Amino acid sequence: AMALPGELWAELSAERRIFCSVLLFSWTVYLWEAFLAHRQRRVYRTTTHVPQELGQIMDSETFEKSRLYQLDKSTFSFWSGLYSEVEGTMILLCGGIPFLWKLSGQISGHAGFGQEYEIVQSLVFLLLATLFSAVTGLPWSLYNTFVIEEKHGFNQQTLGFFFKDAIKKFVVTQCILLPVTSLLLYIIKIGGDYFFIYAWLFTLVVSLVLVTIYADYIAPLFDKFIPLPEGELKQQIETMAKSIDFPLTKVYVVEGSKRSSHSNAYFYGFFKNKRIVLFDTLLEDYSSLNKEQAEGEDGENEETKSKTKNKKQGCKNEEVLAVLGHELGHWKLGHTVKNIIISQMNSFLCFFLFAVLIGRKELFTAFGFYDTQPTLIGLMIIFQFIFSPYNEVLSFCLTVLSRRFEFQADAFAKELGKAKDLYSALIKLNKDNLGFPVSDWIFSMWHYSHPPLLERLQALKDAKQE
Repeated sequence: AMALPGELWAELSAERRIFCSVLLFSWTVYLWEAFLAHRQRRVYRTTTHVPQELGQIMDSETFEKSRLYQLDKSTFSFWSGLYSEVEGTMILLCGGIPFLWKLSGQISGHAGFGQEYEIVQSLVFLLLATLFSAVTGLPWSLYNTFVIEEKHGFNQQTLGFFFKDAIKKFVVTQCILLPVTSLLLYIIKIGGDYFFIYAWLFTLVVSLVLVTIYADYIAPLFDKFIPLPEGELKQQIETMAKSIDFPLTKVYVVEGSKRSSHSNAYFYGFFKNKRIVLFDTLLEDYSSLNKEQAEGEDGENEETKSKTKNKKQGCKNEEVLAVLGHELGHWKLGHTVKNIIISQMNSFLCFFLFAVLIGRKELFTAFGFYDTQPTLIGLMIIFQFIFSPYNEVLSFCLTVLSRRFEFQADAFAKELGKAKDLYSALIKLNKDNLGFPVSDWIFSMWHYSHPPLLERLQALKDAKQE
């Protein structure tokens, strides 16, 4: 008689069960995501005419452009997602992690660091692992930038700029990742019974330091930041910040248009030292794409001209203020602080559970580590594989919370009297970024950290009519 799946499962060793559960869960999540993406692709394929309620908002040409753009993006993410899932599975089945650990040991051994230098071996392992993922991810990144984004008029990079950028990104990441990891591993090693508290405090300090230095020292390595010139817009921003007691110290414009024509705005900084950053692509007056359009006759090459033809990009000053009113709403309503608190509570919980599980030998043997139990590998197995069901649930809850925060920030901008301008800004940004305004309800519930455009407009419309 054939054994039932339950009986077969019961006969497996604990190590096998852990390993199979991790693979099974990973594929379950992948198939669920693929099912959702399939539903959304069906929406892109079948919604070929502007729905009635969008009549005033979107012309049929923009609607069709955004439909084709999102369809291309969705097809691309199907293939890249399938590739990552298969790659991850093959790495696990073929023992890629223990193989890379052994190789790291040999490399650090050649450099004169023996078995007892576990932290050195861990850093070599990290360097090789990130190098591997950078190399395998490169073709996908190139295709996304130079085929999809290029085809739909978003890519502004040359091949040289892309590679320079990728190398710079890799080097900067290593300069942060390697010292931080070595200190974390050292703290775990010497921390005794309460190492998880020290490890958590350390990661808290690191994340606060990174947030503080990111915009001043790291971001400028990649993009040019210039102070927003004196003028009407700057005065209006300062007046609005003052009216809600936002401690604004500087306003920057970042040259995002060298990279892509997508637009954005954010603020950063702690306590009494806040800066606002606006992408030049958000500002009608500063978008280089609009300037190129105006200067088209000055020997601009044909390619750029055709890219920027009939595209007046960005928002008017009143609309920029409305977008900032929304962003400042996140600050005033404490969303930023709430998000930091949630992420730190989660981080503490994860380190605590890590401390409980790190002594379990079967977790290591499940992934091919029979003789050694390296701390870095323990972190990887527990945080990446064992916690994955918890991470999925948490991620969904945070998405729901984020949508709620977005509505609240819109309502805040509305109270500042910016409902009408935010309404038109959201439409413009959706158009500039070729967002598709129709979505499958399960897909949007699972994935959208911002509410669908129509829902946001409806909430603002009620205000406009008042």
